[in-house]
Amino acid sequence: MTITVGHDSSQTRRELSAGGATVAYYSIAAAEEAGLGEFSRLPAVLKVLLENMLRFEDGLTVTQDDIRAFGEWGRAGGRNTREIAYRPARVLLQDFTGVPAVVDLAAMRDAIIALGGDPEKINPLNPVDLVIDHSVMVDEFGNPRAFQLNVEREYQRNQERYEFLKWGQKAFENFRVVPPGTGICHQVNLEYLSQTVWTDKDQDGKQVAYPDTLVGTDSHTTMVNGMGVLGWGVGGIEAEAAMLGQPVSMLIPEVIGFELTGALKEGVTATDLVLTVTQMLRAKGVVGKFVEFYGSGLDHLPLADRATIGNMAPEYGATCGFFPVDDETLRYLRVSGREEDRIALVEAYAKANGFWRGADYAPIYTDTLSLDMGEVEPSLAGPKRPQDRVRLSEAAAKFRNVVADYRGIDISRDAQDMAAEGPAPGGAVDPRKSALVEGADYEVRDGSVVIAAITSCTNTSNPYVMMAAGLVAKKANALGLKRKPWVKTSLAPGSQVVSDYLEKAGLQDDLDALGFNLVGYGCTTCIGNSGPLPEEISKAVNTGDLVACSVLSGNRNFEGRVNPDVRANYLASPPLCVAYAIAGDMSVDLTREPIAKDKDGNDVYLKDIWPTAKEVAELVEQTVTREAFRSKYADVFKGDERWAAIETTESLTYDWPGTSTYVQNPPYFEGMGHEPGTIDDVTGARILAILGDSVTTDHISPAGSFKDSTPAGRYLVEHQVPAREFNSYGSRRGNHQVMMRGTFANIRIRNEMLDGVEGGYTKGPDGSEMAIYDAAMAYKAQGVPLVVVAGREYGTGSSRDWAAKGTALLGIRAVIAESFERIHRSNLVGMGVIPLEFTGGETRASLGLTGDETISVEGLSGDLTPRQKVRCTIGYADGTSKEIELLCRIDTEVEKTYVENGGVLHYVLRNLARAA
Repeated sequence: MTITVGHDSSQTRRELSAGGATVAYYSIAAAEEAGLGEFSRLPAVLKVLLENMLRFEDGLTVTQDDIRAFGEWGRAGGRNTREIAYRPARVLLQDFTGVPAVVDLAAMRDAIIALGGDPEKINPLNPVDLVIDHSVMVDEFGNPRAFQLNVEREYQRNQERYEFLKWGQKAFENFRVVPPGTGICHQVNLEYLSQTVWTDKDQDGKQVAYPDTLVGTDSHTTMVNGMGVLGWGVGGIEAEAAMLGQPVSMLIPEVIGFELTGALKEGVTATDLVLTVTQMLRAKGVVGKFVEFYGSGLDHLPLADRATIGNMAPEYGATCGFFPVDDETLRYLRVSGREEDRIALVEAYAKANGFWRGADYAPIYTDTLSLDMGEVEPSLAGPKRPQDRVRLSEAAAKFRNVVADYRGIDISRDAQDMAAEGPAPGGAVDPRKSALVEGADYEVRDGSVVIAAITSCTNTSNPYVMMAAGLVAKKANALGLKRKPWVKTSLAPGSQVVSDYLEKAGLQDDLDALGFNLVGYGCTTCIGNSGPLPEEISKAVNTGDLVACSVLSGNRNFEGRVNPDVRANYLASPPLCVAYAIAGDMSVDLTREPIAKDKDGNDVYLKDIWPTAKEVAELVEQTVTREAFRSKYADVFKGDERWAAIETTESLTYDWPGTSTYVQNPPYFEGMGHEPGTIDDVTGARILAILGDSVTTDHISPAGSFKDSTPAGRYLVEHQVPAREFNSYGSRRGNHQVMMRGTFANIRIRNEMLDGVEGGYTKGPDGSEMAIYDAAMAYKAQGVPLVVVAGREYGTGSSRDWAAKGTALLGIRAVIAESFERIHRSNLVGMGVIPLEFTGGETRASLGLTGDETISVEGLSGDLTPRQKVRCTIGYADGTSKEIELLCRIDTEVEKTYVENGGVLHYVLRNLARAA
């Protein structure tokens, strides 16, 4: 492939030799020599953006003023909000977000034909890799055939989607698919796809070296920041624009420096570290900012631990959590099987262009904070937000408060005192309830751990915590310990390399003995693909209205995400997942109480089965080898015989199957003309929902299962799909009819327009309670525009574009919130929905909003400027009105252009049609 990377005569172009070859590169030092600014003390993460400006400087989309702005950033103490046009080198997709992205590309081919253009113009210009990792579900578990049976069910459920993806692989250039059963996209990206420094031919046929950069349609794309690769999550809409050559419009970010010192103490894991970092950064407030990690502690931090920290950047709210290139980066590239010539180039390039973290690395940051890693304690996070870290020593006591809050019971004594002293005779109320399990000799209760899952790329990418989990299992088996019978256990590694080293270490058999059999290579429980609980357990939990728990080694524990039967979800390290499977109850204090009895009836404590850091490190050294990585990734795009057997056409456009309930031609481009429209004011809008703080994209567009009584379920039943074949919302993202019905349909969402009602309901035009989808369609039939009102951190969590697509298809013109998370705000703009923020301390509560009001917003039409204040008039039901100011969060001129066109894809499509 040939790339456009600037011009040979550039004053900043230089050469270097490494790995037996000489390549050109765009030199930051040369830019200084040319008088474009002082850049030497910029953070490495910002130098990646600066290099991008040097390479693509053309005097139009990127100018020398853009380059000079980076020097001004340093002089201004780490601040300059200049808008820049950034071009990542590649795009990463997973199948839940990738299928709708490919659907959109296929729809754009149809649309460009209707506009008189060339369908071959709709083709990725940048390399795209799609990894199928979100479709396997944990139906079978705890037996040797679990993996085989789950894979078979995966293909049965997703045949239509996989046929569509294989068509896309043939129809589009620069588009590769990693088949099911290979691994999780971020782990495959870390272990194989990423190179830290790329080389490619420019338009003159000369080799050019440049930083490995990407955007991905999954918020945890940031995982690869651990190896000095700049990547972050975007919605599918923005990713499609990047595929088609559209630059990412962004403001030069602030960079928060996070200094790490010291080293983790005995018994503390990388998971404990990342939960601590997440809590600290969420409290700091880093939404929309870059975070760069530095300090002497990095000398003691393996790249696997860095990747774990990078992975959870969405949880602490940052755009990315970046680690500069250093000796540890080179060590990881070598052990993971990268070519020696590539490793030599990475070292030479990073040192030549200022990306290297050496002993003298001391950049300027916008702000800093620090952590002595020796102070980190064993932790979990829960019960419903990743930033809510709980010390392991306090987890049992604090869970008691969770139950009490759920039941509305006032506990008379402090939970920690109760944990230390035990229940007072006739004193504090015990809020816990229990229920008998039908056909069993045990009961479940509030706190019963019904799911213990070693899952997600966050931790299964880390051999240190995975080996620790295996060693806990080994020690437990030696003492005759078993998992509790009500615990659904699973092991879903992020790549086949994990299975290789667990088997070589002799630990997979021990994990199997405790029920942690391999269930698949994919995201599973972390994204809600936990599968159903055993029927008798589910019945007991629901009959008793119990606060059942899950413990998972993932990155997300939002309400309603993991499993519909589970109310309290805790993120934990893999070895703690094993320990809780044995204890079986969140109410057990693992730091003080026995977790089980051994075969001789003796109490066993967590410390008795917890491995030492030395034991873990020795096994990692022995079994995690370069040969394993090279072997497992040798045929990464080939797939198994099931994948090979899928047949598809080779047509340029897609023949949309009219009967498919998985893939449908979306309506975004219907009636689209050659010219863009205008941004109109919002007049007489009704409120569809009033939502609280930290509403996640899971709340807005759930990924998990749904019932036949929901609007989406009713649609599928009407199309002859039985409930057992519904699959999940995530798997249906290629069908807008399902997804718009699933918008705001999370079972745990709370619309403040209704009193005490949980789930996707609102008031319809006649004031009666109905499903949000049904109300939206009723308003649409009357020609009434809609708005949604919310609190702080609206749209936190996943990068899913359907949270914005569904919002737009329901007829919602604007979302008014106290603040927005970065990706969702961008996605709303990309779909033509206007994000608006309250100002002056106003909130939904201070304004007394009930949902019976009408909303009008003036100042959007005409000469709207980015981040302009606009006037909002609220008409109350009693006939009074109030005017307030809102901040329009259309942040850049490019974003304004997108909204004028009806969305970013409409803008790109019109440009391509004109070019044809």
